[in-house]
Amino acid sequence: MIAGARVRFRADDIWDMPDDGKRYEVIDGELYMTTAPDLDHQEPLGALIAYIWPYLRSRDAGRIYTAPVGLILDAENGLQPDLVYVSKARDGILTRRGIRGTPDLVAEVLSPSTEARDRGVKMRRYAAAGVPHYWIVDPETRTLDAYRLAEAGYEHTGTYGPGAIFHPELFPGLEIPIDDLWP
Repeated sequence: MIAGARVRFRADDIWDMPDDGKRYEVIDGELYMTTAPDLDHQEPLGALIAYIWPYLRSRDAGRIYTAPVGLILDAENGLQPDLVYVSKARDGILTRRGIRGTPDLVAEVLSPSTEARDRGVKMRRYAAAGVPHYWIVDPETRTLDAYRLAEAGYEHTGTYGPGAIFHPELFPGLEIPIDDLWP
């Protein structure tokens, strides 16, 4: 055995992780584990789905998925975002097992154990993979931050907090009242 050898994980390793209620991700060849989300995490995620799903269905505009769903961006990046949208134009990246390629939108709901990763390495990884839209939902501040991919990475297009109505650029005509994301 070579002393100091580092094991690099492959994106496809996320399919072989234990069925133990935890979420496993591989980012830049490194393995990350997150415990199951709490209700503060699940409430806004469910509300977002409740707004986006009917919009997509009425327009036959693509599909939306929530974790746990595997997203393989490349050989060293296999993630499980909280919410993923794949437009009809990109539906060739959908496989029976998960998503292989770049979706149109990824959203992450922050939790104390994942905030630094969601705002840091995952955000940079999604940008490097060319994901056009990234949303961060913060249950603590009850806000949604929207980002759009630009030449140098994500540019912040707005923070939507209590009392605000979010009009997602990606979904023309859709209105999401931010207060509805929380009970």
